[in-house]
Amino acid sequence: MLVVTSEVRDAPRLSRYEIVVDGVVAGFSEYRDVDGVRVFTHTEIDDAFEGRGLGSQLVRGALDDAVAARRAIVALCPFVDRMVGKHPEEYGALVDADLDARLRRRASRRPSSSS
Repeated sequence: MLVVTSEVRDAPRLSRYEIVVDGVVAGFSEYRDVDGVRVFTHTEIDDAFEGRGLGSQLVRGALDDAVAARRAIVALCPFVDRMVGKHPEEYGALVDADLDARLRRRASRRPSSSS
């Protein structure tokens, strides 16, 4: 039987969490810090690693890190937002509702690049 090892780690110089599978970066969840709040902006898993639940493992690791650090978050990334919504008892209290609303309002006022 093939044993696969994976690890979620913060890569602060790249402003992202990474999931590493057998020594290979299989995906990442990007963030930026705003006033001490970790704002998750984008998550992706390499096509070669799709369908293994690594995205969920990655986001859980990132959110668990926020819990351990008592760090507030904003989930602009839809994948992270869904994870928070599915597990409000674990992650709901992390959300900085005021910053979330401000950032979403600002994003909705930006002109569309498709016009």
